[in-house]
Amino acid sequence: MTDHQYQKLAGLFFVVIASLIAAQGSANGQQPSLPENLPSATVPVRNTIVIGFVGGFVSPGDTKHPEVQFAAYLRDRYPTIHAEVFGNHHGRKALHQLLTFLDTNHDGVLSSLEKEQATVILYGHSWGATETAEFARELNRRGIPVALTVQVDIISKPGHKRSEISPNVAAAINFYQSGGPLHGQPEVIATDPQRTKILGNFHMNYEDRPINCDNYSWYSRTINKPHHEIENDFRVWDQIASLIDSTLPGALSIAKPPAPSESPFFQYLRRGVQAKGAKGTETTLIASTIEEEN
Repeated sequence: MTDHQYQKLAGLFFVVIASLIAAQGSANGQQPSLPENLPSATVPVRNTIVIGFVGGFVSPGDTKHPEVQFAAYLRDRYPTIHAEVFGNHHGRKALHQLLTFLDTNHDGVLSSLEKEQATVILYGHSWGATETAEFARELNRRGIPVALTVQVDIISKPGHKRSEISPNVAAAINFYQSGGPLHGQPEVIATDPQRTKILGNFHMNYEDRPINCDNYSWYSRTINKPHHEIENDFRVWDQIASLIDSTLPGALSIAKPPAPSESPFFQYLRRGVQAKGAKGTETTLIASTIEEEN
């Protein structure tokens, strides 16, 4: 990674942390501040819900896929949050579950306060990335804010707007690759740039860095491997975890939690070139294969 790329990436996460803390402080009528000494664990003050969507026809219960593993990782890291995974064609089921989580007093009516006190984060790969944007639009129609959307190698579903981010989303980020017959949408766009910050569209290249994809069939690995390499890339999930950390400054977390690349929840993917970098700095930063699109 060049010094210029590192500085841009470091600047990105500074902006994310500052803007999200400022937003929460303003919502509570307080001036935002960064505490100097954070304890290893603090009591959560918001209802946090993370919804993930798997790609293609992958089962949301298939633990060989990182979207499923990531939800388990988050539940372990933040024991008080809700983290669930759904099929990309199960939007209604996901909506029902999310509304149940939002209804904290269980009266069957979703109040404005219950919406405002929730932190909703969405992520997905492939068709699941398209469903992420569509799900956010459905929440927008219901007046439910979304703190962050993460889309990995967006493949459009018929009748869906894959790249438009609805105005209820505070921040959005897109990871994509351009190899193989199926490759991701290179850009996501905010329908209202005054309300949504696009954190970046990051290009991943696997020509010189093959990633193990044994969690897919031989046919998929042969015909469409780059589309699955980005899904299985630890660097992507480490970066997503860092983003979520910055979005949840008040959530309960275990002391010094490991990154996904060092977590036991992702052991299945720790093979080949990723095994070499699992304990090094390569998995804690997006390496030189990532180029931010200007």
